[in-house]
Amino acid sequence: ATDVPVLITGETGTGKELIAKAIHAKSPRKHGPFIPINCGAFPEHLLETELFGHEKGAFTGAHRAKKGRIEMSHGGTLFLDEVGEIPLKMQVDLLRVLETKSFHRVGGTEEINVDFRILAATNRNLLEEINKGNFRQDFYYRLNVISLHIPPLRERPEDIPVLAEHFMRRYSRETNKDIDTITPEAMEVLKRYPWPGNVRELQNAIERAVVISKKRCLDVDEFSSLQVSQKGAGEAKSLEEIEKEHIEAMLRAHDWNISKTARALKINRVTLHKKIKKYGLKRSGQDQCKPDNSRKS
Repeated sequence: ATDVPVLITGETGTGKELIAKAIHAKSPRKHGPFIPINCGAFPEHLLETELFGHEKGAFTGAHRAKKGRIEMSHGGTLFLDEVGEIPLKMQVDLLRVLETKSFHRVGGTEEINVDFRILAATNRNLLEEINKGNFRQDFYYRLNVISLHIPPLRERPEDIPVLAEHFMRRYSRETNKDIDTITPEAMEVLKRYPWPGNVRELQNAIERAVVISKKRCLDVDEFSSLQVSQKGAGEAKSLEEIEKEHIEAMLRAHDWNISKTARALKINRVTLHKKIKKYGLKRSGQDQCKPDNSRKS
């Protein structure tokens, strides 16, 4: 029952937004809005209008006034995902909002008062970013009142069965199937896999398995792509083999979204496209499966 800011850290795909939603749901603001924004998904000029909104005529194409995410979060929670991507100038603007609980829309002069709680998440080491001059120390300490670190899935294998069964039930409902079990052999495959894409990759793997399964249980056959990745795990591999496997796993984890995968790998889109071409990586038929929502006969 507190409104203090929380900074959630952890690798890509560890479930930081799920944690943020859970914090909001358990807070006095649970009946208010939960407004997320991925700060790494927008160029600087668009991020500003997404956060602060704009007035009519503020720039070419601004034919009407628009509320930003800050204003939309009034009475609830604002979740800044990938907060380490926010440009330095905008960090100053956000720091002022956090301290005064007021702001101006882009192109506006009216001061707008807001009441919200802020939660933030990052996969970066922000202390290192401060030392590099990429992140403001005062903004960091304003966000980092309470710190939560989410370990990668490979460091908490005991969570895999619980998460796998949760996703199995969820996607069984969504696809209207009667799948109710993961075989012990299949669970062993899941527990041995290193999950470079963390919870998000596990979620995608279970969804894919549910979609392609024609049985009432998920067996090792539904996870053949994971077994291929593990084959020869004890053998010496070249750097190229390791890189290829890692890129392929991250592409699967991000559902082949090139922008998200490039950010997770900390390379640009052009470099990622070159590596996909170099290694001959292609999206498999299984990766393209989506729930068909077919009804039971």
